[in-house]
Amino acid sequence: MGKWSPNRTLTIILAIVVIALTLALVVYPEQGFNAGVHGMKIFWDVVFPSLLPFFILSEVMLGLGVVHALGVLLEPLMRPLFSVPGVGAFALSMGLAAGYPMDAVITAKFRKTGMCSRVEGERLLAFTNTADPLFMFGAVAVGMFHKPAVGVLIALAHYVASFLVGVSFKFYGLREERLGPRQIEPAKGKLFRRAFQELMRARKEDGRPLGQLLGDAVNDSIRTLLMICGFIIFFSVLLEVMKLAQLTAILALPIRGLLALLGIDPGLVGPALSGLFEIDIGTAQVAAAKAPLIDQLVMASAIIAWSGFSVHAQVASVVTGTDIRIGPYFAARGLHAGLAALFTAVFWQMGVGRTAAAESNPVLPAFLRTSGSARDTLQLSLESIALWVLLIVAAIALSLLIDLLRRIRVVLWTARIK
Repeated sequence: MGKWSPNRTLTIILAIVVIALTLALVVYPEQGFNAGVHGMKIFWDVVFPSLLPFFILSEVMLGLGVVHALGVLLEPLMRPLFSVPGVGAFALSMGLAAGYPMDAVITAKFRKTGMCSRVEGERLLAFTNTADPLFMFGAVAVGMFHKPAVGVLIALAHYVASFLVGVSFKFYGLREERLGPRQIEPAKGKLFRRAFQELMRARKEDGRPLGQLLGDAVNDSIRTLLMICGFIIFFSVLLEVMKLAQLTAILALPIRGLLALLGIDPGLVGPALSGLFEIDIGTAQVAAAKAPLIDQLVMASAIIAWSGFSVHAQVASVVTGTDIRIGPYFAARGLHAGLAALFTAVFWQMGVGRTAAAESNPVLPAFLRTSGSARDTLQLSLESIALWVLLIVAAIALSLLIDLLRRIRVVLWTARIK
């Protein structure tokens, strides 16, 4: 026999866990089935119709060269801030508008087409993996907490933390980049001219007729969404089976110790464990728990930033066909969760969202991710697309301003030398 290795131990542990969970599913078939139906409902009612338009649009824009042109226009903004190419703003805006795991899908495509390096792709995944504002304002603040004012607090903490994660990961992989192949410097010249040239070059390189491009976009989007559906159902069933088998009580022990150390109400141990696996279930349980409002908000912010093993599995599956490593992504999620929780507490002390404590339940029903009519879902999709357009326009305007200031500085510096 060969020498015993950690991989063998991990394999045996995973095999035992899988067998145990399978047996638990056999013992509790009805509960497992109901949990699977619940996961399927989440996917079919909200995830599928809200993400499908963005998946198709991103595929079509990549094929038409629009993303390549945006990359040129947004290079002056993204490169100094986060050390990523300009196309990173496209992944960021799509992630902001559509939520998890839209950014990972786009980043994986960037890497496959050579639009970013491996390190740049890992940096992108670190800070573009964000929840969409409609989820935080609608589903969480109004639908779960019944307090619209907390939406500003949660979203502000979430995005400030995400920005800081992006800035901190700017310094990630610098040694690897220095030792690797030399990066090609961006071409000089007017931004719009270079953007147009890149648009035409990318479109010519793709070469697919519009009909084929649309067909491929729909096929690839449906395939990716079915993968996401599988993960949502699997983790929904997994979490329910773990509860029935009393495995959550064991896993909750370290979480209980951590919350006690941080001074957070112990009534949030169960919701925190659920949020460790699934974002929607975890945040809903946090909002329903009997605990001080500030403790609930801190925990909800941490769960939303962490996003849950369900989303992590989706991201890992999406980037499997690339050389992007998942380790930095996990580290970024932990950092994002910690910073989001911290800023939630800080902003609360500054008065942001404090009026929520005195609010009563709103009269109008909330739009929840887990329920809603077709009209609600259509409205969500339209609002998300409108938000994406607004974000892209704002990013381009800021990028052009930065480029203009840089050119003015160069002109003034040249004039001083002469």
